[in-house]
Amino acid sequence: MEEKEQEMHKKFLAEAVKLAQENVNTGRGGPFGAVIVKNGEIVARSSNQVLITKDPTMHAEVAAIREACGKLNSFELKDCIIYSSCEPCPMCLGAIYWARPKALYFAADQHTAAKHGFDDKFIYDEIAVPKEKRKIKTVRLVLDTQEEPFKEWTAKEDKTQY
Repeated sequence: MEEKEQEMHKKFLAEAVKLAQENVNTGRGGPFGAVIVKNGEIVARSSNQVLITKDPTMHAEVAAIREACGKLNSFELKDCIIYSSCEPCPMCLGAIYWARPKALYFAADQHTAAKHGFDDKFIYDEIAVPKEKRKIKTVRLVLDTQEEPFKEWTAKEDKTQY
């Protein structure tokens, strides 16, 4: 990566870190920030809003993705770059992959987050555990109609594939 390009990425990443710091100082949520950029312009920015919204899914990346998709009127962020103050947790990483940006840049890694009380390792570990052995009771119940929504989706001719 050339120096000019790296400096541009560092500028946007610094903005995400600044949002994270401001978030700690205001008490709105945890020390996390995210910025989404398209064509060199910030289209969305957010910090973690878990504490203020009482919503455990309102992580910075998810909130920024929601804002960017709304502004861009699209469920994909194909031509965007996501900058996160910290390596995304499993939920945010899933949301990022569903949003399909062209790149993700982050500052602090998951080990730094864990050192400060934000340890997502147990979630990564649980994904690999058989359902019947997970810490949260996870049970599949078979219904005769369980495949019907999928069959209707497959037959639908005017669907938008995603």
